[in-house]
Amino acid sequence: MTATDIHRTIEAVWRIESARLIAGLARMVRDVGLAEDLAQDALMTALERWPESGVPDNPGAWLMTAAKHRAIDLLRRNKLIERKHEAIAYETEGEMADGKSELETMLDDDIGDDLLRLIFTACHPVLSAEARAALTLRLLGGLTTDEIARAFLVPEPTVSQRIVRAKRTLSEKQIPFEVPRGEERDERLASVLEVIYLIFNEGYAATSGDDWIRPELCNEAMRLGRVLAGLAPQEPEVFGLLALMEIQASRLHARTTASGEPILLPDQDRSRWDPLLIRRGLAALERAEKLRAARGPYVLQAAIAACHARARSVEATDWNRIAALYAELAKVLQSPVVELNRAVAVAMASGPAAGLALVDALANEPLLRNYHLLPSVRGDLLSRLERHTEAREEFERAASMARNAREKLLLQQRAAASAQAASHP
Repeated sequence: MTATDIHRTIEAVWRIESARLIAGLARMVRDVGLAEDLAQDALMTALERWPESGVPDNPGAWLMTAAKHRAIDLLRRNKLIERKHEAIAYETEGEMADGKSELETMLDDDIGDDLLRLIFTACHPVLSAEARAALTLRLLGGLTTDEIARAFLVPEPTVSQRIVRAKRTLSEKQIPFEVPRGEERDERLASVLEVIYLIFNEGYAATSGDDWIRPELCNEAMRLGRVLAGLAPQEPEVFGLLALMEIQASRLHARTTASGEPILLPDQDRSRWDPLLIRRGLAALERAEKLRAARGPYVLQAAIAACHARARSVEATDWNRIAALYAELAKVLQSPVVELNRAVAVAMASGPAAGLALVDALANEPLLRNYHLLPSVRGDLLSRLERHTEAREEFERAASMARNAREKLLLQQRAAASAQAASHP
């Protein structure tokens, strides 16, 4: 292998092994930030040695061993409990040569619990949503700060600061490296799901920038969702979120033209929807619904997405069922955005006038004041009612609020079309 090949191999190994590595180290040192530093040290050692010695047979175990040796040095310097030092030294003795020992088996046995602890720690509510997302992609996705910055269209120093502050906060507040129990576990699980869905949504409909979708973020969120589903097989909301993401992601190829312009749901070529992702999503939804009678917000949203996935056309969609599901969701998740989506479903089921009445009831909602989809939906309903002058005004207002360049252009085009329709009644 050339040096370039080896470096590519190291990058691939790191992307695969980093979460496992950090999780195992965090269990030992009880500090996520320190665990990542130790893992990074092991990565640097590999970058120095593997071009000369070659890639070991078990690169993940080699990295863990290197990191454990570094941890021993740190424990010695900090004069921590001698008994723990001796235990760790015994575990790692003789591993460096081939990376094979009882330690590897022990780590495999505990890795599920370790990864679950890492997910719950990285997504702790003490951190801001932005910090949780960045830290999760860093620790569990193995992404660099540059990759995270490009994904969210923010400067790399901003992402770096978020990650550093997040790790510092976890350390200063002495957040335990554990899976909480009881009510606290339910609250933290909601935070974990929120972060994963935030990552997915930023890929599915980017809030800003030149691209409307960023598939790499959707894929990363789905990967995290699948990991979580494997670690928490009795949690219906975990499978609900996984189902929602996979069904939504099935439409990605049909959501834009070859040059990147958005294609709205009614205009999409459904033959381009990914049938494999739909089948996987429907299977995850079925599992979620079998786990508990009362449906949570992600299970309900997945059920709505499933209605679209099962329909062969917009006209064949069961809009009455979607409207009913949104009404149920509104009781579980009181949100004006949910009410806006319910208005769209009601408009499809009962006509644009019925939907417009619901949209107008949301006009003074503070949370929707700067939400561009409110005037966008209103413009669409007014257009269907042939109130084209009013529709143009709403589309223009929506375009002025939109931060994504592709979406802004689409809204401007709809405003122009409404203006033309108004001038030729």
